[in-house]
Amino acid sequence: MIKKWFALITDHRISLRDRMFRIVTLTCMVALLLIMPMGQSVWNILALGASLVAMGLIVKYSIKKERIQTGATAISVLLLLLFPISFFSAGGFYSGVPEWFIFCFIYVCITLQGRRMAVLLALCIVETLLCYGAAFYFPELAAQSTQQASFFDSAFSVIMVGLLTSVLLMFLNRMYEEENALSQQQKKEIEELNRAENHFFSSMSHEIRTPINTIIGLNEIILRGDIPEDVAENARNIQGASKLLLTLINDTLDLSKIKSGKMEIVNVSYETGALFSEIVNMIWIKAKEKGLEFKLHVDPSIPSMLCGDEVRIKQILINLLNNAVKYTSEGSVTLAVRCERQALNRVRVWYSVEDTGQGVKKENIPYIFNAFRRVDEERNRYIEGTGLGLSIVQQLVNMMGGEISVNSIYTKGSKFIVRLDQDIIDEKELGTFTLASRAKSHEGEQYHQSFEAPDAHVLVVDDNDMNLMVVGKLLASTKIQIDTAKSGAECLKLTQNHHYDCILMDHMMPEMDGIQCLHALRAQPVGMCQNVPVIALTANAGSDNQLLYRKEGFSGYLAKPVSGALLEAAVLSLLPKELVHLNEEASQSDVEKDILIFEQVKRRSILVTTDSVCDLPRSLRKKLDIATCPYYVCTEEGRFLDQEELKADELLIHIAEGRKGYSQAPDVEDYERFFAEKLTEAQNIVHITMAKHVSMGYQNACEAAKSFENVTVIDSGHLSSSMGMIVLCAAYMAEHHAPKEDIVESVERMQRFISSAFVINDTHMLCQAGRIPKHIQILCDSLLLRPVLVLRKSKMVVGGMKMGGFNRVAKSYVRQLLLDTRNIDRRILFITYSGMDEKKLQYIQALVEQYCPFERVYLQKASSAVASNCGPGAFGLLFMRRDDDAISFFQVPRQDDVY
Repeated sequence: MIKKWFALITDHRISLRDRMFRIVTLTCMVALLLIMPMGQSVWNILALGASLVAMGLIVKYSIKKERIQTGATAISVLLLLLFPISFFSAGGFYSGVPEWFIFCFIYVCITLQGRRMAVLLALCIVETLLCYGAAFYFPELAAQSTQQASFFDSAFSVIMVGLLTSVLLMFLNRMYEEENALSQQQKKEIEELNRAENHFFSSMSHEIRTPINTIIGLNEIILRGDIPEDVAENARNIQGASKLLLTLINDTLDLSKIKSGKMEIVNVSYETGALFSEIVNMIWIKAKEKGLEFKLHVDPSIPSMLCGDEVRIKQILINLLNNAVKYTSEGSVTLAVRCERQALNRVRVWYSVEDTGQGVKKENIPYIFNAFRRVDEERNRYIEGTGLGLSIVQQLVNMMGGEISVNSIYTKGSKFIVRLDQDIIDEKELGTFTLASRAKSHEGEQYHQSFEAPDAHVLVVDDNDMNLMVVGKLLASTKIQIDTAKSGAECLKLTQNHHYDCILMDHMMPEMDGIQCLHALRAQPVGMCQNVPVIALTANAGSDNQLLYRKEGFSGYLAKPVSGALLEAAVLSLLPKELVHLNEEASQSDVEKDILIFEQVKRRSILVTTDSVCDLPRSLRKKLDIATCPYYVCTEEGRFLDQEELKADELLIHIAEGRKGYSQAPDVEDYERFFAEKLTEAQNIVHITMAKHVSMGYQNACEAAKSFENVTVIDSGHLSSSMGMIVLCAAYMAEHHAPKEDIVESVERMQRFISSAFVINDTHMLCQAGRIPKHIQILCDSLLLRPVLVLRKSKMVVGGMKMGGFNRVAKSYVRQLLLDTRNIDRRILFITYSGMDEKKLQYIQALVEQYCPFERVYLQKASSAVASNCGPGAFGLLFMRRDDDAISFFQVPRQDDVY
């Protein structure tokens, strides 16, 4: 019997609540058995015995009927009735019974839930107080017992209650540990199952794309030939079926990525006109084939360039338009776009796709975005598709922070509306744009290659023989000389002795994949193709892969299966122009959405970048090719890019009118986009940020750099132009081909020799930015105190106070900094200021000339982000202390000696 009981307690198939009920009830029954000897009355012993029998029956009934809460409630009530009887019959609080009241509380807490537990706990408390009160005021109600018996009963009860409670807790802890272990094991199995599922979908996509690539490629070769019309019709049907299969695979893979959380939104700048042209070119032929009218209405006020995930926006609109064409048998399909300004650099765009098709029944609208479900199945049984398209659309819209809604009248048509907020890149309005349409080849029209390049050499790297054959056949008409390699090692061997004008590289190859091969190719010591453009020709599709290949240094990206026109267009864009002879008769018909050619820029070894708060003259940044990631300035009107969208003078006027303005470091996503873009220009990036304890720029840049192996982030320890001098040092060294390690070491050494101190004229903005407390600001204003801020160990601290008007403060500050001229490097000085007139600047220059003339002086206006913290009238003298080992990095153009 005991073994069976323990087997039931450890059986995980039984619910945890059920097993806890069994254990606690058993413990209470043992407690009643131990209380029985304490009762001197026969009736009391009989009552306890009857209670034990009743509890056993209640347990059996509640488990059989699966009414655990009812059984636990009945036993709790039984205990509440039983304990007062035992209490008074055993001798009141001079007996051992009071200790057993604890079991009533334990039983109620463990077995009951919700309102029942609260009510019965309250009854336990009331009952205990009543029993103790009655025993105190009416001692004659309790049976009398000797002092010896009372001490023995009390000691026995304490020991027994302690032991039973300990045993109970051990059982419960063991149960919880087992449940936790089981939960962890199940979690691990689910994670492994998810990984296996994701791996399966990824492998399925890659493996299926490879034979589809062969089918579509060879079928296109058939269509190019002079073949009978019936054969051509069959070939066109094969082509259509293959592309449909490819669409189904893409939908399945996208849904898998969204479910696993691996789908990423990659925001880039894009031209709205080009986006609409491309979408129209893909849809209007499908509409025309069904005899439908395709309409496009675009708001002419929409900005010409926006920032968003162009690939996913295109996917959303194409899915909706394909659906509209698919479910419309007559009438029209309309794409309408309108926009509304949200802020100076933000726009809200509505895309609506309307059709005159069969519509959706009202009761089916709530389920229209469900995956694998097709509404009105009986009517739509002849329409191709998996039912995934709209589900993917909704999830992509949600990931981009937008909304999607549908309006539909059954048999009258549907209208899908998507709302997305996007950043404005170019304020210029699109206006009435010319649709860049690409006329499709008519059926039976003879294929013509787009160019010929008989002197060009191209290397194709792929571990699959069929893929190599397809690429060779698709490019055969261009007369390009093609070599093939079946592995990364073979590719490296060929490039040691041969120069190629372009390389097509597969990604997923055994032993050495395409990315590893590209890196080895770039670092090949005696190779002949170190700077040759390489296109990723791969079955790994998706916008996240586009970012990956761009970051790794590929010159372009083509997703398999690829058409001949796409392949020709990609190769044509990268071949040297002198080797190419264009064919004027060639149709540009099939250059579709799947091609992404990156801008060709000569990649440098190291590129030094920084933030817009470096406060360097534009001429110096341009000369040394220093790219800046813009900070933000936030006001009531919105968020603006530092210096690009809001100048310092404009901001100070805004603040002078009593409104707020503060700076904000770029987000992690901003830095990721910035680094990805700049890695197309250089192999490595050294990014120098403002002092890490002054803003979040350093932390955000470091977090973003984790996504890139070749981005190094350095804390300058300074801000404004003092940070800019460190950037100049690093950029000069990079221009003269210094190793990255030497640049990092020099920057870290240079931090100690920069003099970085600012006089603040108006402390209101420092207080607003949280740099100083309110009472300090009030004290400074009342006593005409002007704090001097200095940078120490990447922290901004108050280094002193100046008292008086501007002239007196400026003279005291300049004299203090420049008095000991022996330790000053006189080659360059930045006088960086905010909201200061020409007269005051001239006065500062005269003071500098009086105490310590410099070879070169730059009058530099602080950026709007810096000005938002220091306020109007602030200025600083920023220069270097002497360092005999410091690099002579100030060899820059002299035409801007005073800027």
